[in-house]
Amino acid sequence: MNKDKKKPTIAAVLEYDNKKNPAPRVTARGRGFMAEKIIELAKKHGVPIKEDPALVQILARLEIDEEIPPELYKVVAEILAFVYSANEQYRGKSSKLKSTNL
Repeated sequence: MNKDKKKPTIAAVLEYDNKKNPAPRVTARGRGFMAEKIIELAKKHGVPIKEDPALVQILARLEIDEEIPPELYKVVAEILAFVYSANEQYRGKSSKLKSTNL
């Protein structure tokens, strides 16, 4: 048995619009090649990526368009805080770039 075998990449995408849904929902998920494509697209479009192996294992079991269960609210709230913070940092860098190009 080959001990050097790498575990396949797993990815899950969460979307949250509090005007449409009471909780975040899984909008995409994948393993292996599909997960790598999801991550590649996220990076290409500037979507923040948060690595959490334990959480992604749980999210990858949910159905597409399924809301996260209440047991995950706290950990997902932490991820949303990370995303909001990353977006604020990006906006700050973006406005600095614009002002230096004036």
